[in-house]
Amino acid sequence: MNDNVLKYIKRIFNIITLLGFVATIIGAVYLWRMGVFQNQTALQQLILAHRFLGPLIFFCLQIIQVIVPIIPGGFTMAAGVLIFGPVWGFIYNYVGIVLGSFLLFHFGRKYGQSLVQTFIKEKAYRKYMGWVQKGQRKFNIIFALLILSPIAPDDALVLIASQTKMSWRFLFWTMILCKPIPILAYSYLLIYGGGFLEKIL
Repeated sequence: MNDNVLKYIKRIFNIITLLGFVATIIGAVYLWRMGVFQNQTALQQLILAHRFLGPLIFFCLQIIQVIVPIIPGGFTMAAGVLIFGPVWGFIYNYVGIVLGSFLLFHFGRKYGQSLVQTFIKEKAYRKYMGWVQKGQRKFNIIFALLILSPIAPDDALVLIASQTKMSWRFLFWTMILCKPIPILAYSYLLIYGGGFLEKIL
């Protein structure tokens, strides 16, 4: 991938991210004016008015936001639980994020370092690759432990992993077994943490 192509990809990525950010603000203001943020039932009815289209759009959004960070992942995870309930919200979050991570790993493997550095800043890239230099086995352990954390930069970690000798099998089982814990922790902390603080303050 030559420099011109890399610059073109970076430009597209920046434009998409900016447009996604603007669209999120506009959408949030629109929904706020409709009163759905003050009424969870109204929010659920708005999304579920289309029984199949609503969940499908949300599911696809979760996949896309892993690859291109249009909307903060924490926001969509919390929204999934609020809209679809604790069971289906978790399922849509879990499956969407895991599939998005697999696609990101594939793209990293296919397009190499140039693509990875499009998404990850040089300083962070050097730090992560320093972990790789400690050995593949140590990196795999660090990777699995960080995937368990609700605050780790999963997208960046998956891209870095794509540049190592990590097997698809290891990635698959790490995401399947480790990802549910941070999804549950992050989603419910965002949703119920604010209410708990309101009660004690």
